[in-house]
Amino acid sequence: MKERDIKCDICGEEGARGRQVSRSYGKGKDLLVIENVQVIACPHCGETYLTAETLHEIERIKRLRKNFAQIRPVAVAYLSTAKP
Repeated sequence: MKERDIKCDICGEEGARGRQVSRSYGKGKDLLVIENVQVIACPHCGETYLTAETLHEIERIKRLRKNFAQIRPVAVAYLSTAKP
């Protein structure tokens, strides 16, 4: 998508913008991180969503992950919210 105002699919207002994010799916040895995922964010209603085209591509990558994924080490931290 081009850097231009987009009409929000949720509220219908002009001014939503596309941006790139990373999304993770699964956990442990089945964890898959997909980078450069296009999300649409609307400043009017506050919603962030994926287009149908993006969702289809994510499902294709998940289904064919062995053809797309590169194995990379990743640091993992655990946040403990337990109070003493």
